[in-house]
Amino acid sequence: MGKSLSEMSLEELWELFPIILKEHNSIWKDWYLQEEKLLSNIIGNQYIKRINHIGSTSVKGLLAKPMIDILLEIAEDCDLKFLVSVLEKNGYIFEKQPQKPAPHIMFMKGYTEKGFAEKVFHLHVRYIGNWNELYFRDFLQLHKDVAVEYGNLKMRLMDKYERDRDGYTEAKTEFVNKYTKIAKMEFENKYNPN
Repeated sequence: MGKSLSEMSLEELWELFPIILKEHNSIWKDWYLQEEKLLSNIIGNQYIKRINHIGSTSVKGLLAKPMIDILLEIAEDCDLKFLVSVLEKNGYIFEKQPQKPAPHIMFMKGYTEKGFAEKVFHLHVRYIGNWNELYFRDFLQLHKDVAVEYGNLKMRLMDKYERDRDGYTEAKTEFVNKYTKIAKMEFENKYNPN
Protein backbone atom coordinates (compact mmCIF):
# COMPACT_ATOMS: atom_id res chain seq x y z
CA MET A 1 0.00 0.00 0.00
CA GLY A 2 1.35 3.44 -0.94
CA LYS A 3 1.68 6.55 1.15
CA SER A 4 -1.32 8.68 1.96
CA LEU A 5 -1.29 12.25 0.71
CA SER A 6 -0.58 13.54 4.22
CA GLU A 7 2.55 11.34 4.43
CA MET A 8 4.03 12.58 1.13
CA SER A 9 6.76 15.17 0.89
CA LEU A 10 6.21 18.33 -1.13
CA GLU A 11 8.39 16.88 -3.90
CA GLU A 12 6.32 13.68 -3.99
CA LEU A 13 3.10 15.71 -4.16
CA TRP A 14 4.43 17.87 -7.01
CA GLU A 15 5.42 14.69 -8.87
CA LEU A 16 1.91 13.27 -8.42
CA PHE A 17 0.19 16.59 -9.17
CA PRO A 18 2.18 18.41 -11.87
CA ILE A 19 1.21 21.70 -13.49
CA ILE A 20 -1.18 20.84 -16.33
CA LEU A 21 -2.66 23.50 -18.59
CA LYS A 22 -5.71 22.95 -20.80
CA GLU A 23 -7.72 25.00 -23.25
CA HIS A 24 -10.74 26.61 -21.64
CA ASN A 25 -13.67 24.25 -21.18
CA SER A 26 -17.22 25.62 -20.81
CA ILE A 27 -18.04 22.75 -18.42
CA TRP A 28 -15.89 24.44 -15.76
CA LYS A 29 -18.65 27.00 -15.15
CA ASP A 30 -21.13 24.15 -14.59
CA TRP A 31 -18.75 22.46 -12.15
CA TYR A 32 -18.45 25.73 -10.24
CA LEU A 33 -22.23 26.23 -10.11
CA GLN A 34 -22.77 22.67 -8.85
CA GLU A 35 -20.13 23.16 -6.15
CA GLU A 36 -21.52 26.58 -5.19
CA LYS A 37 -24.93 24.96 -4.64
CA LEU A 38 -23.37 22.19 -2.53
CA LEU A 39 -21.46 24.72 -0.40
CA SER A 40 -24.59 26.81 0.15
CA ASN A 41 -26.54 23.72 1.21
CA ILE A 42 -23.97 22.28 3.61
CA ILE A 43 -22.72 25.52 5.20
CA GLY A 44 -25.89 27.58 5.22
CA ASN A 45 -26.57 31.18 4.35
CA GLN A 46 -26.06 32.39 7.92
CA TYR A 47 -22.28 32.00 7.48
CA ILE A 48 -21.83 32.69 3.75
CA LYS A 49 -21.46 36.32 2.70
CA ARG A 50 -20.37 35.78 -0.91
CA ILE A 51 -19.16 32.97 -3.19
CA ASN A 52 -17.21 33.60 -6.41
CA HIS A 53 -15.60 31.54 -9.13
CA ILE A 54 -12.05 32.90 -9.38
CA GLY A 55 -8.84 31.86 -11.12
CA SER A 56 -8.21 31.10 -14.75
CA THR A 57 -11.11 28.66 -15.15
CA SER A 58 -13.45 31.61 -14.56
CA VAL A 59 -12.14 33.49 -17.62
CA LYS A 60 -13.66 32.32 -20.90
CA GLY A 61 -10.98 31.43 -23.45
CA LEU A 62 -8.07 31.45 -20.98
CA LEU A 63 -5.64 28.56 -20.78
CA ALA A 64 -5.97 27.11 -17.27
CA LYS A 65 -5.05 24.40 -14.84
CA PRO A 66 -8.26 22.30 -14.90
CA MET A 67 -9.16 23.01 -11.29
CA ILE A 68 -11.93 25.26 -10.08
CA ASP A 69 -10.88 28.00 -7.65
CA ILE A 70 -13.67 29.22 -5.39
CA LEU A 71 -13.52 32.19 -3.06
CA LEU A 72 -15.89 31.60 -0.14
CA GLU A 73 -16.28 34.71 1.98
CA ILE A 74 -17.70 34.04 5.42
CA ALA A 75 -19.28 36.04 8.22
CA GLU A 76 -17.05 37.09 11.11
CA ASP A 77 -19.09 34.92 13.49
CA CYS A 78 -18.69 31.76 11.39
CA ASP A 79 -17.90 28.71 13.50
CA LEU A 80 -14.60 27.63 11.91
CA LYS A 81 -14.62 24.19 13.57
CA PHE A 82 -18.06 23.55 12.09
CA LEU A 83 -16.85 24.79 8.70
CA VAL A 84 -13.80 22.49 8.65
CA SER A 85 -15.89 19.53 9.82
CA VAL A 86 -18.70 19.94 7.27
CA LEU A 87 -16.28 20.49 4.39
CA GLU A 88 -14.21 17.43 5.31
CA LYS A 89 -17.40 15.35 5.46
CA ASN A 90 -18.05 16.45 1.86
CA GLY A 91 -14.72 15.40 0.40
CA TYR A 92 -12.54 18.46 1.05
CA ILE A 93 -9.03 18.17 2.43
CA PHE A 94 -8.16 20.87 4.95
CA GLU A 95 -4.74 22.25 4.03
CA LYS A 96 -2.99 23.17 7.23
CA GLN A 97 -0.74 26.14 6.49
CA PRO A 98 0.72 29.18 8.17
CA GLN A 99 -2.04 31.64 9.03
CA LYS A 100 -2.48 34.25 6.34
CA PRO A 101 -4.49 37.44 6.80
CA ALA A 102 -7.81 37.09 8.52
CA PRO A 103 -8.22 33.97 7.87
CA HIS A 104 -7.15 32.41 4.60
CA ILE A 105 -8.05 28.78 5.04
CA MET A 106 -7.48 26.46 2.08
CA PHE A 107 -9.37 23.30 1.23
CA MET A 108 -8.81 21.00 -1.73
CA LYS A 109 -11.04 18.40 -3.32
CA GLY A 110 -10.22 15.95 -6.10
CA TYR A 111 -6.71 14.99 -5.00
CA THR A 112 -6.18 11.23 -4.65
CA GLU A 113 -3.22 8.91 -4.02
CA LYS A 114 -3.42 8.08 -7.76
CA GLY A 115 -3.40 11.71 -8.96
CA PHE A 116 -6.13 14.14 -9.89
CA ALA A 117 -9.80 13.12 -9.91
CA GLU A 118 -11.98 14.27 -12.83
CA LYS A 119 -13.14 17.35 -10.88
CA VAL A 120 -10.65 19.31 -8.77
CA PHE A 121 -11.52 22.24 -6.52
CA HIS A 122 -9.50 24.74 -4.49
CA LEU A 123 -11.64 26.46 -1.89
CA HIS A 124 -10.23 29.71 -0.49
CA VAL A 125 -12.07 30.70 2.70
CA ARG A 126 -11.77 34.28 3.96
CA TYR A 127 -13.80 36.92 5.73
CA ILE A 128 -15.57 39.23 3.29
CA GLY A 129 -13.17 41.77 1.84
CA ASN A 130 -11.70 43.66 -1.07
CA TRP A 131 -9.80 40.67 -2.54
CA ASN A 132 -7.32 40.98 -5.42
CA GLU A 133 -8.48 37.76 -7.11
CA LEU A 134 -11.86 39.31 -7.90
CA TYR A 135 -10.31 42.35 -9.56
CA PHE A 136 -7.82 40.27 -11.56
CA ARG A 137 -10.57 37.93 -12.78
CA ASP A 138 -12.80 40.80 -13.88
CA PHE A 139 -9.91 42.56 -15.62
CA LEU A 140 -9.02 39.43 -17.61
CA GLN A 141 -12.68 38.90 -18.53
CA LEU A 142 -12.87 42.44 -19.97
CA HIS A 143 -9.40 42.67 -21.50
CA LYS A 144 -8.96 39.65 -23.76
CA ASP A 145 -5.54 40.86 -24.97
CA VAL A 146 -4.21 40.72 -21.40
CA ALA A 147 -5.81 37.29 -20.92
CA VAL A 148 -3.98 36.04 -24.02
CA GLU A 149 -0.72 37.50 -22.72
CA TYR A 150 -1.33 35.77 -19.38
CA GLY A 151 -2.04 32.45 -21.10
CA ASN A 152 1.21 32.75 -23.08
CA LEU A 153 3.15 33.48 -19.88
CA LYS A 154 1.66 30.39 -18.23
CA MET A 155 2.65 28.22 -21.20
CA ARG A 156 6.26 29.43 -21.01
CA LEU A 157 6.37 28.83 -17.26
CA MET A 158 4.79 25.38 -17.37
CA ASP A 159 7.85 23.83 -19.01
CA LYS A 160 10.19 25.24 -16.36
CA TYR A 161 7.95 24.70 -13.32
CA GLU A 162 5.90 21.62 -14.24
CA ARG A 163 6.76 19.96 -10.92
CA ASP A 164 7.25 23.08 -8.79
CA ARG A 165 3.88 24.62 -8.00
CA ASP A 166 5.35 27.29 -5.70
CA GLY A 167 7.89 28.34 -8.34
CA TYR A 168 5.16 28.50 -10.98
CA THR A 169 2.96 30.70 -8.80
CA GLU A 170 5.86 32.97 -7.82
CA ALA A 171 6.91 33.41 -11.46
CA LYS A 172 3.39 34.72 -12.31
CA THR A 173 3.23 37.13 -9.37
CA GLU A 174 4.68 40.22 -11.05
CA PHE A 175 2.22 39.96 -13.95
CA VAL A 176 -0.75 39.31 -11.64
CA ASN A 177 0.16 42.19 -9.31
CA LYS A 178 0.64 44.61 -12.21
CA TYR A 179 -2.81 44.01 -13.68
CA THR A 180 -4.53 43.73 -10.31
CA LYS A 181 -3.29 47.22 -9.48
CA ILE A 182 -4.64 48.53 -12.81
CA ALA A 183 -7.93 46.69 -12.23
CA LYS A 184 -8.37 48.24 -8.80
CA MET A 185 -8.03 51.70 -10.35
CA GLU A 186 -10.43 50.77 -13.17
CA PHE A 187 -13.10 49.23 -10.94
CA GLU A 188 -12.64 51.60 -7.95
CA ASN A 189 -13.16 49.28 -5.01
CA LYS A 190 -15.96 47.32 -6.66
CA TYR A 191 -15.60 44.55 -4.07
CA ASN A 192 -15.08 46.69 -0.98
CA PRO A 193 -17.77 45.53 1.48
CA ASN A 194 -17.81 48.87 3.33
